[in-house]
Amino acid sequence: MKIAQIAPLMESVPPRLYGGTERIVSYLTEELVRQGHDVMLFASGDSSTSAELVACCDTALRLNPNAHNHIPYHVMMLERVRRRADEFDVLHFHLDVLHFPIIREFAQRTVTTLHGRLDLPDLAQLYAMFDDIPLVSISNDQRRPMPPVNWLGTVYHGLPPDILPFQPKASGYLAFLGRISPEKGPEVAMEIAARAGMPLKIAAKIDAVDQSFWSEKVEPQLLRNSKVEFIGEIDERQKAEFLGNATALLFPIDWPEPFGLVTIEAMACGTPVIAFNRGAVPEVVDDGVSGLIVESVDEAVEALRRIGGLDRVRVRKAFEKRFTVERMCSDYLEIYHSLARDQRFSLGSRNGFAAKADTLTSPVSGVLAV
Repeated sequence: MKIAQIAPLMESVPPRLYGGTERIVSYLTEELVRQGHDVMLFASGDSSTSAELVACCDTALRLNPNAHNHIPYHVMMLERVRRRADEFDVLHFHLDVLHFPIIREFAQRTVTTLHGRLDLPDLAQLYAMFDDIPLVSISNDQRRPMPPVNWLGTVYHGLPPDILPFQPKASGYLAFLGRISPEKGPEVAMEIAARAGMPLKIAAKIDAVDQSFWSEKVEPQLLRNSKVEFIGEIDERQKAEFLGNATALLFPIDWPEPFGLVTIEAMACGTPVIAFNRGAVPEVVDDGVSGLIVESVDEAVEALRRIGGLDRVRVRKAFEKRFTVERMCSDYLEIYHSLARDQRFSLGSRNGFAAKADTLTSPVSGVLAV
């Protein structure tokens, strides 16, 4: 198939440091190419890919001090996509909603994966207006706030099996990886670690919007606790060591997390996850196998007393069974092919031919058919 992957421009593909969406786009793109598909990636010019790269800005916008407004760059990228849309069997967007108005005439050849939260009050009317756009969710829970829309399936994220190697033994510290923000709960992670009497390492980025939260809630607590080490943003190589050597990953979120990529990154290393029961956590973490799901700080502290009973080999096997890039790619290809089948049916109908009912199947992902 000839496939376009359209990535956000905030980070390169793959990102140098933090960037979950762009990392998933990279993994999917490389696997599609490996399987023999003709893929064109629309992304920042500093991206690295075996697909054909269409550079839509020189460098990732978040790390470019001269890029003050991301909208013009994304609009220019979407115009490039629109002009070349007829070249592709499928166009796969990872931009949330910005492209919706321009794809009306070829929407039946597109799929949009929604990577973010969907419970914000401004979104319901927008999605109701564009209820024909083909969408994919990254968890079932992500869909709950949405009005009726055109869901094609739910596709869980996946990682290359060898990118984060299995680590059979831990080094006795807890890990927190992600963003410094209220919904991610870094201050809660510090409280859990302190009450459990365990050292904690925090590897996270601080966005400008969260600077006051860092200054008021996180940094003072960090300075009071000598067992907490703040590392900052880390790259993929550092991530393997950081997660692989941890006794457990703390995931004390306080929001409807649509997926939680860091949880399966930890699982790939064999590191179990202690996660609050929010959002997609029950779909991703196999309670008692790849981690322990808790409701409170008290339960998280108690879970740390039991975490040593989880077999790191079984944690890795849970990852291999459910969250590899091969499985993710297979799920998306099934959706791509369903779009192609629907296209052939529409052409046949317009030309006076009737398609057999049993040739039409619902798009099925790894977890949900709709």
